[in-house]
Amino acid sequence: MSQYTGKKLSKIVKPTPSDIEISQHCQPELIKNIASWYGINDEELELYGNYKAKIDGKKILSRLQDEKQGNYVLITGINPTPLGEGKSTTCLGISQALGAHLGKKTFSCLRQPSQGPIFGIKGGAAGGGYSLITPMEEFNLHMTGDIHALSAANNLLAAAIDTRVFHESYQTNEQLFDYLCPKGKDGKRHFSPIMKNRLRKLGIQELEDPDKLTNEEKERFVRLKIDPSTIKINRVVDINDRYLRKITIGQSPTEKGRTRETQFDIAVASECMAILALSNDLRDMRERIGKITVAFDTDGNPVTAEDIGVSGAMTVLMKDTIKPTLMQTVEGTPVMVHAGPFANIASGNNGIVADKIALKLVGEEGFVLTEAGFGSDIGGEKFMDIKCRVSGLTPSCTVIVASIRALKFHGGCPLSDVTKPNVELLQKGFPNLARHISNMKKFGVPVVVCVNQFTNDSEEEIECLVKLAKEAGADDCVPSRHHAEGGLGAVQIAEAIVKVCNEKKPNFRLLYDINLSIKEKIETIAREIYGAKGVEYSEKAEKEIEKLEKLPEKYTICFAKTQYSFSHDEKLKGAPTDFVLPIKDIRLYSGAGLLVPLCGEISTMPGLPTRPAYYDIDIDLDTNEVKGLF
Repeated sequence: MSQYTGKKLSKIVKPTPSDIEISQHCQPELIKNIASWYGINDEELELYGNYKAKIDGKKILSRLQDEKQGNYVLITGINPTPLGEGKSTTCLGISQALGAHLGKKTFSCLRQPSQGPIFGIKGGAAGGGYSLITPMEEFNLHMTGDIHALSAANNLLAAAIDTRVFHESYQTNEQLFDYLCPKGKDGKRHFSPIMKNRLRKLGIQELEDPDKLTNEEKERFVRLKIDPSTIKINRVVDINDRYLRKITIGQSPTEKGRTRETQFDIAVASECMAILALSNDLRDMRERIGKITVAFDTDGNPVTAEDIGVSGAMTVLMKDTIKPTLMQTVEGTPVMVHAGPFANIASGNNGIVADKIALKLVGEEGFVLTEAGFGSDIGGEKFMDIKCRVSGLTPSCTVIVASIRALKFHGGCPLSDVTKPNVELLQKGFPNLARHISNMKKFGVPVVVCVNQFTNDSEEEIECLVKLAKEAGADDCVPSRHHAEGGLGAVQIAEAIVKVCNEKKPNFRLLYDINLSIKEKIETIAREIYGAKGVEYSEKAEKEIEKLEKLPEKYTICFAKTQYSFSHDEKLKGAPTDFVLPIKDIRLYSGAGLLVPLCGEISTMPGLPTRPAYYDIDIDLDTNEVKGLF
């Protein structure tokens, strides 16, 4: 079984059953067997039941450090529509084709889904049809607890910030000093290791005996002097809850009237999630957590999680999250699940660690497919300019997923008519795909277009789209029926990817130099990727940029904007150009190394719709099977 790369579906039912039915009626392999067949040793595996396991990347990467890496394929798409373009489904379908049908060692690397969309309106993120992660319910619900762990870390930080502000507000310097450095049973005071880091930052030489500090040094040490109006860390929860978008804390009499208006974010919007996705190892993650800017002091200096003294404890809570989770598709090809930042408000890509492990495990002739959130203007650009900049990895090929019905929608077709053949509206909507092709080509990487084919697509429409895509610069364009047929339906697109990776070597380049000014970096993306004719900054954004330019560090840009358009206005379909991009504010994610310009009204806490998905979700009390997930 050492050459195992997957197993073909034994039966395909038509019409296609629901995703949960397919998942629950397939017989997955034991995950320890998948791990063994792909070269993961027992001591590198931590089982969570029979069908999922954590893997120790540090051990694997150390053991395989001299092995050559496989082909690195990005799966991205056009601007999404209400119809869904199926990037995760496509990623898994191609993986199944490469592994189970073409005999190539392959991994899919995906993000962990948030419970917000699962119980809200979007549903899960396990793929769909016969291109699916199984067990689907274990993937969509909790998995190995990573989101809960980073939520705890984030909320510990939030609590620590407010607690520090509270205690500094009424205690004297001596009282603070006595509490922070109490005398032990031996009558001596001691600095904790994290306190010594703060002393070094302050330039204080005495690191062993707190009582040797001068009064002036004691005051600098114990007083963070946080300006409450600048606190940037919000509490998080992994469900959609519109009533947490604005709250007041500190209303209990025990907080002595020190109230503050704040909000909750959805868990995956936490900087802790961005840090997890961009960390190369546990040491890197610990350093990044310490660098989180939580607020500014009354003199305008950044205050970090390290200053608060909580970054070590946060890392302890998140220590297991650095290990990706191993699962499988319905055709037994391995899936690495790691991190889960949204693309419209964060970096939108799975963890770097997972990709690095997978690239080593598949070997030089293998393939690693990684999916970026939403369209290539958001997730794809962030994959290139943020993820690859940090990881040092070079993509071999980019696959852009498009559907004929979605392009007709971009061409002005009403949703009710998108299943009706209409070549003219397809041509009108094609500029959206054309710009995505052009954008990805700017990074020097070959581009293959995957047409996610549906039964209502006419042959004339398919031929038209293939022709237009190649004329627009795509290295190939191939229809695929992976939703209905699994890996079998994706064999042709998989063969096209193999051919492009073998014949066309990338000349990878980043879009901008990180040392450019903040405005130059923002305007480069706005012009080159979004097609904006200009950028307009609010007064608030101007003040933030002026403050941020004074910091010594240089950061990459991670836009927060609507996913439904190249612009800030979701109503502007196709490939708009005559617009000015408004920057309302800009946020600093110093731990993740990101600056986040906010374009328009972007909520970091989704709300539930009138008819949420949770109405359909229940459990069979006789079999314990979950019902209603999609």
